[in-house]
Amino acid sequence: MSGGRGRGAAVAAEQDSGRDEAATAARSDRAKAEARLGWMLAGPAFVVMLAVTLYPILQAVYESLFKFRLTAPDERSFVGLGNYGVVLSDPVFLRSLAVTTGIMIVTVVIEVVLGFALALVMHRAIKSLRGVLRTAILVPYGIITVVSAFAWFYAFDINSGFVNSWFDWVPGIDENLNWFADTWTSLAVIIASEVWKTTPFISLLLLAGLAQIPTELEEAASVDGATWWQRMRRVVIPNMKAAIMVAVLFRALDAFRIFDNVFIMTNGAHGTEVLSLLAYKTSIGRLEIGMGSAISVLLFLCVIVICVIAIKLFKVDLAGARGEQK
Repeated sequence: MSGGRGRGAAVAAEQDSGRDEAATAARSDRAKAEARLGWMLAGPAFVVMLAVTLYPILQAVYESLFKFRLTAPDERSFVGLGNYGVVLSDPVFLRSLAVTTGIMIVTVVIEVVLGFALALVMHRAIKSLRGVLRTAILVPYGIITVVSAFAWFYAFDINSGFVNSWFDWVPGIDENLNWFADTWTSLAVIIASEVWKTTPFISLLLLAGLAQIPTELEEAASVDGATWWQRMRRVVIPNMKAAIMVAVLFRALDAFRIFDNVFIMTNGAHGTEVLSLLAYKTSIGRLEIGMGSAISVLLFLCVIVICVIAIKLFKVDLAGARGEQK
């Protein structure tokens, strides 16, 4: 009898192993099919973007290796990495890098928090109000960035603005306050305008993540006595990690390349110059193509570093996000 039970257990184990192998093969085939479909859908756009952007990138890298001014085209000379050495040792570049990084970090943190709150409101809202809420929240994001920057500039301008007169009851604000005459107040207005403009984009990305969470998980946690914060921390946020990573990555890259708001509001004055504005002034303002190209290439490399850091920091398991087991 014991021998029969042993053979039965062995057969059952073999059957279980066969089922596991079949399930693994099925998941592998599905993953390959999804990958092929993804390349088929994104491939044409990827090829077009590569064709449009590859030449300018290579041209910028090439120009960065020369000392070249448009006002003296005959004096063009090869300097190798000399331009990069000059830029990296320039305190103006280092200060612009610090300002750009600070703006990026502050705006992304604020926008993720506010965007998550807005996403929760839209997700929990009754069906009859969801369309109205989403439309109202998306209004700032639909405004052109240049128009938005001018609106914020005129609102805070000491001569034409209304902010000082409307909020003179707030400590530290009076009619004589010049927001764009100081580094910190200028950066505060720039960051506020960025947050107002792009938080709707973050909220939409996070709303998509919330929609993917099964309601059964939250209901089970609620039945087990979990508080609202415990459900957020242990159920909601872990299950929308991929959406948070995408939101942070997209917004960090966009914020690091900020240009319009700074150019319109301060033009880099009072210590508010960012990397993209520095590259613009060097290339277009002073016509130093080689040096400006070096700054642009370094800006591009910083963007790549941000991508790598974000992906490594979140460590998103895409297979787990699809509900598969490794």
